Amino acid sequence: MELTCSRCHQTVQPADCYCPVCGLPQIVYSTDGAADQGDPERWDGRVRDAGAIDWRPALRAALALAIPAGIFCSVPSRVGIFGLLLMAGTAAWVVALYMRHQRPSWITIGAGARIGLVTGIIGSSTAAAVTGLTLYALRFWLHHGDIFDNFWQSFSQQVTQEWNSMGVDPQTMAILKGMLDTPEGRAGWVLAAVAFLMAALLLFAAAGGAISAHLFARTRRPQN
Repeated sequence: MELTCSRCHQTVQPADCYCPVCGLPQIVYSTDGAADQGDPERWDGRVRDAGAIDWRPALRAALALAIPAGIFCSVPSRVGIFGLLLMAGTAAWVVALYMRHQRPSWITIGAGARIGLVTGIIGSSTAAAVTGLTLYALRFWLHHGDIFDNFWQSFSQQVTQEWNSMGVDPQTMAILKGMLDTPEGRAGWVLAAVAFLMAALLLFAAAGGAISAHLFARTRRPQN
């Protein structure tokens, strides 16, 4: 008779103390001396659901690693694509640290992605805050506004040339150029760039957490 888990209905071997898919503890019945035993034997340990997350240790690891990673991933650091890879590696590291003292010592891909997403939220928020503070300090505290003005002037000229080559009509070009030459428009472009950075960091962090959970599941999951 094939044994299946009462939660996920996957096949469970008689020797398994918990489901190899969802981590649910399994009740083990013994046919030897059944008349002398009134209660079934149970797994004598606290086994965690592999799809559930104990957020206290997960958050401790995420805060310890995501904040430094967010600082390195901010716009002033100019990490670029390496910053995205760094955030993915940070999320994978957080998942690895989280699983060190868990039973079973692996988690589902969905749980890994959720831990990675939280890591990405902390890291991307740190990156956005560092970026905003750095730009504000350069503009108003250190009085390096000419750096921004020269950048926007050069950027506006390049974009205008591209629009001319694309055949954009003069009325639309005037509206778009006004968005580049006004303080409000430039602030909007900066906010859009920061939002794009945060979204990319979140995506890479969630992917890193999911990949880490998948790799650990393959190496640590009990084999039937």
